[in-house]
Amino acid sequence: MSEELIDYSGNHPSINKKESFSELYPQHKGQFWGDFTGLLEQFNAELKAIEPSLKTGALSNARGDWYEWILAIIAWNIRIKHNGTKLILLVPNVATFDVSNLYTDNISGLISDLKAKVLMASKVELITSNPDFVIIDTDSFDELPAIFSQPITSITPDTLTMIEHAYADFIGTCSFKNIVGYLSVKTSLRPDRRLQIAHEGSLMKALYAHIQTREWIISPKGLKYYAMSMALNNSDKRALKTVATHSILTVNSLPEAAVNEAFMVNSSKTAIKSFKEIMGIA
Repeated sequence: MSEELIDYSGNHPSINKKESFSELYPQHKGQFWGDFTGLLEQFNAELKAIEPSLKTGALSNARGDWYEWILAIIAWNIRIKHNGTKLILLVPNVATFDVSNLYTDNISGLISDLKAKVLMASKVELITSNPDFVIIDTDSFDELPAIFSQPITSITPDTLTMIEHAYADFIGTCSFKNIVGYLSVKTSLRPDRRLQIAHEGSLMKALYAHIQTREWIISPKGLKYYAMSMALNNSDKRALKTVATHSILTVNSLPEAAVNEAFMVNSSKTAIKSFKEIMGIA
């Protein structure tokens, strides 16, 4: 085990997340492929063995990224294996990139215009966040960059960087119909995390409805918003089924859930099943 997995440059030791994942994931994925919780706990144990002073916060932060990378790799390979049209891609924090900029300039401009008018009219702001993943239907694209036809078979820090930046190939290219959904991912759910996911789903669907109105799009397919977690109980599912706020403002349409489906994904089997459902793969 390499000590390069730990970063000693700060005031406290931290985890080199990509290096640790690249070394530990290939070693243990076969052993824990049916138990992602056990897999990530094994990561923690081996890193603590190198540096016992690692704080809980550092481990928890890394755990979230590790879980997202596992899901991103599985989703990437499923689409290629089944020749699917829906890409499920990681997107960064909104402080780094606003997911609305995946749309063409015309559509992203409508969202920017809405934010400006909200501020001008009421002195409050329309503050958005980014979901963890965007779901892009590529069926109408003439051709995708070659990278999207290459399965992920080996894991290196460069592989993970590629996965994290793959969204950039679609900046300014997506029409209204290309972005078909979003996915929020948490290793576990607490009441505050439930509210965050439901709020985000409701807001993204409201923006979608705003674009539909401004572009005069009749009978769109609709936007899906999904949640995934390694632990999910009935109370979590019930809380996430709260209504999307914009859908109760008119009697012209039925109330819509903020989150269309919440998936408990703690193994390769449940991940594959869930992604197939999201991608519409039989």
